[in-house]
Amino acid sequence: MKKRIPHSPDFQFNNEESNTSASPSFDAVLATRLSRRRLMLGAAGAAATTVFGGAGLVGCASTGTTGGVASAALPLRSLGFSAVAKSLADAVVVAPGYQVQVLYALGDPLTAATPAFKNDGTDTHFDQRAGDHHDGMEWFGLDASGQPSSSAVSRGLIAMNHEATTDEKLSSHFIHANGGTATLPRPPTEVDKELAIHGLSVVEVQSVGAQWNYLQASPFNRRVTAETEVLISGPAKGSAHLVTPYSPDGTHSRGTLNNCGTGKTPWGTFVSGEENWYGYFFRDAKDDARRGKKDKQVTALNRYGRKAGAASRHGWESAGPDDRFARWNNSAVGASAKMDYRNEMNTFGYVVEMDAYDRTQAVRKRTGLGRFAHESVSFAKPVVGQPVVAYMGDDARNEYMYKYVSAAKWDAADANPADRLATGDKYLDKGTLFVASFKDDGTGQWIELSMNNPIVAANPDFEFTSDADVAIFTRLAADAVSATKMDRPEWGGINPRNGEFYMTLTNNSNRTVDGDAGVDAANPRYYKDMKGAKENKGNVHGHIIRVAQAHPADTAFKWDIYLFASEADADKSRVNLSSLTDDNDMSAPDGLVFSQATGLCWIQTDDGAYTDKTNCMLLAAIPGQVGDGSKKTLTYPRADGSEKRVETHIGKPQSPDILKRFLVGPVDCEITGLCETPDGRAMFINIQHPGEGTKMADIGNPAKYTSQWPANAGYGAGQRPRSATIVITKKDGGVIGS
Repeated sequence: MKKRIPHSPDFQFNNEESNTSASPSFDAVLATRLSRRRLMLGAAGAAATTVFGGAGLVGCASTGTTGGVASAALPLRSLGFSAVAKSLADAVVVAPGYQVQVLYALGDPLTAATPAFKNDGTDTHFDQRAGDHHDGMEWFGLDASGQPSSSAVSRGLIAMNHEATTDEKLSSHFIHANGGTATLPRPPTEVDKELAIHGLSVVEVQSVGAQWNYLQASPFNRRVTAETEVLISGPAKGSAHLVTPYSPDGTHSRGTLNNCGTGKTPWGTFVSGEENWYGYFFRDAKDDARRGKKDKQVTALNRYGRKAGAASRHGWESAGPDDRFARWNNSAVGASAKMDYRNEMNTFGYVVEMDAYDRTQAVRKRTGLGRFAHESVSFAKPVVGQPVVAYMGDDARNEYMYKYVSAAKWDAADANPADRLATGDKYLDKGTLFVASFKDDGTGQWIELSMNNPIVAANPDFEFTSDADVAIFTRLAADAVSATKMDRPEWGGINPRNGEFYMTLTNNSNRTVDGDAGVDAANPRYYKDMKGAKENKGNVHGHIIRVAQAHPADTAFKWDIYLFASEADADKSRVNLSSLTDDNDMSAPDGLVFSQATGLCWIQTDDGAYTDKTNCMLLAAIPGQVGDGSKKTLTYPRADGSEKRVETHIGKPQSPDILKRFLVGPVDCEITGLCETPDGRAMFINIQHPGEGTKMADIGNPAKYTSQWPANAGYGAGQRPRSATIVITKKDGGVIGS
């Protein structure tokens, strides 16, 4: 008998809230734990004092160059376009003087033999088509002979994430003829489609005059799906926690899942973050008891959002006994890890690296960069003789910001290596992971997460036995050192003019005045916001934080909050702290990319709080520098009548001459992913999940779709909405934003 599964918050992105750890100050944790373990740790206690004690800030640079980072080639000092008004239209609305072309959409064929996309739910062969939910992407140029080129502007490859599916209840309803099956068990044919539309793609694109097209038959085109074999790389390779029937030695796995933000390495490869993968797995209600509650895997599964008895997002595990479905059941039902898929979830949550130019090379999971809900990866400009540094965020409420520092020092010859993934082995498989602790005075500390840190090594709440454990159970290591809980760290970017690191903090409905998620200097806002008759609480609209360091590998930093997202008419003393206007107000900053051609900071939104007034948007900003604003004290009433005072550090006001809305997307979409040609004259962005509010029951009635984009813009067959990549150019052929 089929069991109907109700639509549950468990199936919604970013609903994870598994960080229930208390957050005393790092200094207090260090003192307490070192004291009670002094005899056990012996000399390690003295080593910790050397590593952490008395580390001061050493001349954080905020102007000129930082760590050898040169100014952008063509820095813009003014925004040369008129602001776009807020819009609820089912269309892409762009600034006057610009034009938009739809380039590459869900289902588009990637081989000469793949049939054209019908867009009626009968299409198959999704491993040879564009996947769904186009997300982060990067540009990889090709010269006229088809060789890699860092300067090519009319021909290139776009490597892209396909994050997820548009669904209601269990089914990815737009790719199934009748909307799919919302009961268990799920049909294998439906699940096979859904497995294939996740992952990555590489697609060749080129321009002829002002017209851009993708090349269906290009030999560079590639799909990586949830079923593609990938290699485990870095400290977790061969760990017992990664053993499965598919990989008894824990050295490889299948697929990449829920890929969100991206990055481009200094040696020319594509990196992609695995984000909300936890909800795809199922554990039965008795799994904790079978494993034993003292089993550290139970602690880890709960900390990573997979409690026993929780339903999976799509019910893939129910489609039959075949291995491709059984792997989504994370329950310990066999005699050992080689007999079931209890460890399968441990093979997800990493940064994956792919050579966009070479489809014969297997994708690597770079475990040295930690395991959490990854978004983008931002590489500081490498300096010869210095480590490679990458910044990352964990996109869930009250999670952390991270930094990776390679053991190998940068060699200029590696900027154009013969084997790009071997170079990735060199810099990404051996290094040190750090987590951020923000202090009230506008400084902060990157705290080491390794067995060299006695707090991690002697953690009483979770036994770490190796750096492989730290790589797999990174969140628990970060909990141990009491890093600062942030408001959903999402995308990051490096300002090319001064080397400062920016990170979007999209929102946090769990932020409160006091308690473990109480307001603090780096996450200082708690307020109420109305969307129609619905009241939202917490940090509803999000903010963008930025960090300055003298050298990227340093452990000390300065910080301030560059931008507080807000509605224009919100209280300027507590909510609209950046003085936003109707030309630049926004909610839920998510994607963030700096133009290497102009130095502009492009900000994209993924909003649910302001969508009664406007669809999601893209804004352009001329960024400043850490310290260009002022201190601000916010006060909050407590239940006992006392006040809580929070002093924070805010950037200068964001007037429309330095921050302006450039584009608004169609109904129900998220604006995400951005890359451009090196000359800054063509920009590619993604329109993700238009029409996602459409009900499954309305699949047969296009009039009830909440969006019909891009069909209503003249692209492709059918009327079902599709995620798609667009290309934006200036009508006069000029540089975008100028």
